Amino acid sequence: MLEARVMRPTAEDFPDRFDGSEAALQLMFLRVAGCMGVDPDSVELQVFSDSAESTLESIPFAAHRSSSPGGVYVEPPNQKKLVAVHQRQLRDPVALVAVLAHELGHVILLGGGLVDREAEDMEPLNDLLTVFLGFGIFNANAAFQFSQYTSTDSEGWSAQRLGYLPERVWGYALARFAIERGEDDPEWSRFLATSVRSYFKSSIKWLRASTRTG
Repeated sequence: MLEARVMRPTAEDFPDRFDGSEAALQLMFLRVAGCMGVDPDSVELQVFSDSAESTLESIPFAAHRSSSPGGVYVEPPNQKKLVAVHQRQLRDPVALVAVLAHELGHVILLGGGLVDREAEDMEPLNDLLTVFLGFGIFNANAAFQFSQYTSTDSEGWSAQRLGYLPERVWGYALARFAIERGEDDPEWSRFLATSVRSYFKSSIKWLRASTRTG
């Protein structure tokens, strides 16, 4: 945690051009895996599409499987661990980084035998791991995404949730991460979405007060 590099949605941290292609996905996967300390050669990366039928055909079923809304982690018998991301994530690099970090967290915790996959809090714990390995900005910002659209014949809005923690918990986890690293006002906090940053600031204030009174 103390040595983690906090990854930001900047060209400095992600210099590779992202065009939504599977080649760009592979480059991003290598970068995220490297930052999280996962050997990319130990993991197979796949993309699955919208239909349930395609999903079933693309991802081998095994007893050891975990998934988030945007990705899937599978441990096929006698094969490489598999991380698969939903095709729609290729349209949004921020959400894609969040999904990759989450699923690679499974490689660390489940693949490494560090957490029981039947544990009730396994998925939320996996989300917290992304914070402490430097990807909290992406996963917190992707926790709830709202967008509006207008076309020639319709308009409306859509919302998507990624991960298993509410925004207030992301804010607290990031504040705890910062405090433990001695960062009272970290530069990276400006990249947090407005709602998450609000929870982050209030949590920082509470943690400071608790430390003084404790």
